[in-house]
Amino acid sequence: MAADPLSPEVSARICAHMNDDHADAVVAYARHYGGVSAPVQARMLEVQSDAMLLEVDGTTLSIPFDHPLSDSEDAHRTLVAMLRAMPQG
Repeated sequence: MAADPLSPEVSARICAHMNDDHADAVVAYARHYGGVSAPVQARMLEVQSDAMLLEVDGTTLSIPFDHPLSDSEDAHRTLVAMLRAMPQG
């Protein structure tokens, strides 16, 4: 099955999944890639081809990707790779 283009609907689906099922990962993105030392609350607002938009403690933060995302499968692989690249512990 082909991956879905990165449309606003696909972005909304990814964000809902991340916020509902992987809230700890969204906080980790804010801390590691966004440079927020002690984020209390983070929500993924949008996944664009070049960056993810997060709301972190009431402030919007853009975290760029290392390449333009091509589709939903690329978004999934990239988000997972970014999480795995973070120091554990």
